[in-house]
Amino acid sequence: MSRTIFCKKLQKDAEGIGFKPFPGELGERIYDNISQEAWQMWLEHQTMLINEKRLSLMDEDTQKYLADQMDKFLFGGDYDKADGYVPEGK
Repeated sequence: MSRTIFCKKLQKDAEGIGFKPFPGELGERIYDNISQEAWQMWLEHQTMLINEKRLSLMDEDTQKYLADQMDKFLFGGDYDKADGYVPEGK
């Protein structure tokens, strides 16, 4: 059964995520306030950051960096973009 939430990223009513995607208070905020569509946008942005900045997910600093970027991306803030990145097909 899907649920509808008001997505803070997209500023519209949309289908909510079907699971808590991150631990702790941030995971609760994401579950309650971020749509499936916006979460997918974050996953694509995260993948781009990992690839373009050559980040190692084994590194604790990288994990903290990505959590901070996720918060900024989803809830408003000045999040990082990869310099010179051009999405495929553009």
